[in-house]
Amino acid sequence: MSFTAAVITFPGSNCDRDMAVAIEEITGGTVHRVWHGDAALPDGLDFIALPGGFSYGDYLRSGAMAARSPIMQAVVAEAARGVAVLGVCNGFQVLTEAGLLPGALLRNAGQHFVCRDVALTVGTSRSLFTGGYFKDQRITIPVAHHDGNYYADAATLDRLEAEDRVVFRYAEPVNGSQRQIAGVLNEARNVLGMMPHPERMIEPAHGGSDGRVLFESVLRAVGVTA
Repeated sequence: MSFTAAVITFPGSNCDRDMAVAIEEITGGTVHRVWHGDAALPDGLDFIALPGGFSYGDYLRSGAMAARSPIMQAVVAEAARGVAVLGVCNGFQVLTEAGLLPGALLRNAGQHFVCRDVALTVGTSRSLFTGGYFKDQRITIPVAHHDGNYYADAATLDRLEAEDRVVFRYAEPVNGSQRQIAGVLNEARNVLGMMPHPERMIEPAHGGSDGRVLFESVLRAVGVTA
């Protein structure tokens, strides 16, 4: 059995090809490119990725309109079934708007678009996505966002911490995110939203390969061959 993934494209996505190429290169599996208006996903998926970009031009709120796209009902159903779901940047915003992850992504502190490599610390290795890292490991992943300031109420933040669901933190202030949070898991630990772009850091020619470990971790966790 080979690895099978889907990358969802919304109007305004601009990192969908990057994501698909990264998954194909690292896993050697099949990647289906799925349009947001489709009502169903391919059968037998191991992994679903919601890429970065500016879905629907970020009107209303970033990710708010994309979260109501027809395909998201299928994504929610697959997540409930235990399929690994990754939302990066705008994909993270979509996951929060769809109710798959807690919190919200607000305008960056300082009101500036941030686009650079940032240092992260790994908050947990207990997930499908981070088994190849070790807790407190320092890694470098690029960011490129204007609305990446993670917000949740104090009770939600405390629960995320207590349940070991903060996956990545910024090693230094980047966008005003509460408790320097850069990525979080759902309760079942199979849905990850993160603002940094691991698909942009998968080989030395890109400046490093710290992001590659995330995709390799998923491949091992689902127990299929490339």
